Amino acid sequence: MRQEEIWDAEAAQGYDTPGTGMFAPEVLEPAVDRLAELADGGRALEFAIGTGRVAVPLAGRGVPVTGIELSRPMLDQLRTKADDATIPVVLGDMATTEAPGGPFRLVYLVYNTISNLLTQAEQVACFRNAARHLGPGGRFVVELWVPEVRKLPPGQQAVVWRSEAGYVSLDTYDVLRQQVVSHHFRFGEGRDARVFRSPHRYIWPAELDLMAQLAGFGLESRHADWQGAEFTAESRSHVSVYRLPE
Repeated sequence: MRQEEIWDAEAAQGYDTPGTGMFAPEVLEPAVDRLAELADGGRALEFAIGTGRVAVPLAGRGVPVTGIELSRPMLDQLRTKADDATIPVVLGDMATTEAPGGPFRLVYLVYNTISNLLTQAEQVACFRNAARHLGPGGRFVVELWVPEVRKLPPGQQAVVWRSEAGYVSLDTYDVLRQQVVSHHFRFGEGRDARVFRSPHRYIWPAELDLMAQLAGFGLESRHADWQGAEFTAESRSHVSVYRLPE
C-alpha cells in the first residue's frame, strides 16, 4: 500500500490520543522543549506534520512552524486545531516537496517517520530536502527507533513488542531488504478484532549518519531521548541532531 492509502480518514480520526500514548505530557513536552531550544529563535519546518501533535504546542511556544504532509485526512485533522495562517502546510511528500517561508533554522522529523520512506534512495533524498530548506548552520533533527533484530532467533521473522489488555503489536522483518511491517491488533471480549499495518524501512544509526554526510550535514549530538539521556548499545531509540556548516 502507498503511504497516503495507509494514512486515510479512519487512521487520521483515530490518531490523536490526548493525554496518553505519544500525546502524554511526559512524552510530548520534552520533545517540544528540545525543539524550541534547537530552533534558536528561528523558523521551523516539520516533515510529515500529521495532525499537529508536535507543531501545535511548538507554535504555542512562539516558534513559527510550517509543515509538509502527504495525507489530506491528517491535514484536515490538523486544521481542527490550527488554521493555515497559524501553521502553513504544503501537501506533498517529505523527500521532494518544497515549503515556502525559508530558509528555516530547524527542520525536524519525529516519531520514526523517516522509516515510512521505503527505500534508501528516498531516505537520502529526505536528508537532501532538509538541507535545501535550511540556512547556514541550520539543524535537522531525526527521532528514530533502533532496529531490534537482535531479538530475532534463527528462523524467526516476527517480534512482539507490546502486549496489553485489548492490544497486541508485533513487527515482521525482512532482514535482507531492511523492511519491517508493524501490525497493531485491537480487540475486545468477542471474536472480532481490528488490525492496522504500516510498512517501514529500518535504518541503523551509522547508516543514518552517512545519509546526513551525503547531504552536507555533520552529526552534532545523539541522545537516547528528548531529555538528553546517554545513547548506548542498549538504547531502543535515539534523537539525532545534524547540522550544516555555518
